[in-house]
Amino acid sequence: MTDTIRLTPPLSDEDTAGLKAGDRVLISGVLYTARDSAHKRLIELLDSGKELPFDIKGQLIYYVGPTPPKPGQVIGSAGPTTSGRMDIFAPRLFDLGLKGTIGKGQRSPEVIDSLEKNNAVYLAAVGGAAALIAKSIKKAEVIAYEDLGPEAIRRLEVEDFPAIVVNDAHGGDLFKAGVEKYRKKAS
Repeated sequence: MTDTIRLTPPLSDEDTAGLKAGDRVLISGVLYTARDSAHKRLIELLDSGKELPFDIKGQLIYYVGPTPPKPGQVIGSAGPTTSGRMDIFAPRLFDLGLKGTIGKGQRSPEVIDSLEKNNAVYLAAVGGAAALIAKSIKKAEVIAYEDLGPEAIRRLEVEDFPAIVVNDAHGGDLFKAGVEKYRKKAS
């Protein structure tokens, strides 16, 4: 593993090209949130020729449906959602300039191919650490689809949001590398 890499969205091709599977990152700046219901609506907007509710170029989308904040909090528990549920939508968004997504679990071969094609990355946030992750979120505001409740699209301002590069823009896959490393040790 490498030292921790600091990222500030929007990300450039140069930013994502320098990331490798297994790199630890700390993100400061703006993240957007969206889950499957919001992704479905984003694709419907694109299909009807309309603009998205935010400029997707260079951005990161965090797959999260946070709980309501308690008094004095910016956001409630904010742990990652299983990313595979967004796999049918993700390649189209990468084609439009999205530079990365954050969630948990493995991605489909189509998403992994799209990451390489578009010089984008998939990052994992630690499941089970929702309260800890929430501490890195300094501001949260709903920017679209308020009727979706926790699944509304939010604009988050984060400071030192922790994640790990799972799939890089060069075909690197932390899950596959982990399995191979385990197999070699077991042999």
